[in-house]
Amino acid sequence: SSSWLVSTAAMAPKKEDPKKSAKSSGGGKAKKKKWSKGKVKEKLSNLVLFDKITYDKMLADVPKLKLITPSIISEKLKCNGSLARKAVKELLSQKLIRPILTHKSQCVYTRASHQ
Repeated sequence: SSSWLVSTAAMAPKKEDPKKSAKSSGGGKAKKKKWSKGKVKEKLSNLVLFDKITYDKMLADVPKLKLITPSIISEKLKCNGSLARKAVKELLSQKLIRPILTHKSQCVYTRASHQ
């Protein structure tokens, strides 16, 4: 163990070279890359139940749209998806809209043209 002490004592402390300190230090000593925080999606505060105002707005505005889907209703009336699907069923039962395409995941409707 005494040989270890001798070898470390024999090494002279490194002195900074004035030329090197002026430049940025070498490859390994570069600044560490900061991780980006990532994109944070804004939280939607959509309605879970219709209030009177929104329900009336739904009955008035939605049947006038050319293209009606639960996602469009959800976006326009700021209600969640399940409530938008219920709204579509309500409008269908009142014959205010008619189906174009009914698929298990996305249904497309249009305004009821009076024939």
